[in-house]
Amino acid sequence: MLRALAALYAFAGTSLASVLWDGRFNEFSSAEDLNEWSWANQVGPYQYYIHGSGPVTDYVNLSPDYKNPADEASEQGAKITISPTAKWNSDMWRTELIPQTTAAINQGHVFYHFSMMRKDTNAPSVTHEHQVCFFESHFTEMKYGWVNGEQGTENPNLQWMVGGQGQWEVEWEPDVWHNIAYEIDFGSGSVTFWHSTGADPLEQTAGPVSGSTSSNGADWHLGVLRLPRSGYDDSAPEDWYFSGVYIEDGSVTTSVT
Repeated sequence: MLRALAALYAFAGTSLASVLWDGRFNEFSSAEDLNEWSWANQVGPYQYYIHGSGPVTDYVNLSPDYKNPADEASEQGAKITISPTAKWNSDMWRTELIPQTTAAINQGHVFYHFSMMRKDTNAPSVTHEHQVCFFESHFTEMKYGWVNGEQGTENPNLQWMVGGQGQWEVEWEPDVWHNIAYEIDFGSGSVTFWHSTGADPLEQTAGPVSGSTSSNGADWHLGVLRLPRSGYDDSAPEDWYFSGVYIEDGSVTTSVT
């Protein structure tokens, strides 16, 4: 009963927010369930086609150990791995999941929620540009590592971008959960950034920023795309942890728990 209610409603203060799409991995028994989706059989909450040629567990694994411990609405989180085998139609390392839904997640005033964390083991490279939780047009996204055009050779900061321009950044330390919501007003063309760490409630942290908000409802990528960079080691795998993934409209749900 509680799980059903959590899937339908979330509360922010006294305002009711409606969950348009729930990607919190609660209905998965294992990552192999992702293989049930195909273009001919579009089932489950995620499209799974952007990955390497290996088995699904080379790229996605699910476990209660992979979620933000403060997130009581999630039964498990995802460890998404990119590696030299994680290449799809390019020389880029990428493992990404896309919402499978007919809900209006690309209209009106909506909030894209997710939490992300890294560890020291298989840590993401600070010398490569990573595009994280992005839309196809990149009107808003997270980035990590050295970004093309920056000075120096590395960057340890997690950054929020709008149209390729940095709006917020923080050094990404291991074992710290960063809770994030993109507030997107598709009508007015603006994006606002909500953020907290650990069990703390989300706070409006940056924005609103004008952007070319455009989506077909099937082009938000939960996961990571890493760009190649000549002269830098490309051999080490990277693990990225995600939790609390859902999209809502109405008022923003600030509680992580």
